[in-house]
Amino acid sequence: MRLRNVKNAKTRIENAEVVIKNPEKLKGNFKSVFDSKNEIHIEIGMGKGKFLYEMALKYPNINFIGIEKYESILIRALEKWEQNPLPNLRFLCIDAMQLKEIFDHEISCIYLNFSDPWPKTRHAKRRLTSPIFLDIYEDLFVSTKHIIQKTDNVILFASSLKNINNAGYTFNEVSLDLANTDIENIETEYEQKFKSQGIKINYLDASKK
Repeated sequence: MRLRNVKNAKTRIENAEVVIKNPEKLKGNFKSVFDSKNEIHIEIGMGKGKFLYEMALKYPNINFIGIEKYESILIRALEKWEQNPLPNLRFLCIDAMQLKEIFDHEISCIYLNFSDPWPKTRHAKRRLTSPIFLDIYEDLFVSTKHIIQKTDNVILFASSLKNINNAGYTFNEVSLDLANTDIENIETEYEQKFKSQGIKINYLDASKK
């Protein structure tokens, strides 16, 4: 996917209070950036932020952090927040490989929505449910580990099921056609596009104590 450059995106993000700066200095104390001590959920690869913004709106008693490494994409989520600021939503502009340097047993749930599938076998380690990333997540969680994933890509989904199972998680929900279930669901931008094309959405909810 070619990213469209957004004028002044870097400056706007640097000046936005809702975007957390120097996050490594908050390691172990991330609840301090919110007005409450509620549990924290993160979405890795937030994109334009529709899903997380609507989650924060629906669940005011949960604190949410959206993680996106591309400034020209994060700016779109920032614009949503600026139109109607929410006290339980913050953003981070970082690469997912940095997560272990930033969080220390502070996260209650991780959302992985339509992550880059890296379909070639030689790139499998880059998938956000590869053993490398699952190992990174281990030290992020407060206690019970909880991952929720949605994807249209069957290769990524099959890989996720295998890796998450091998990491000792229990599957609470698994679906190969999310739209035809009664699972509560807030759609992402990608999800709406895929559904309009008749593409089925794969879903998993897994946890580990």
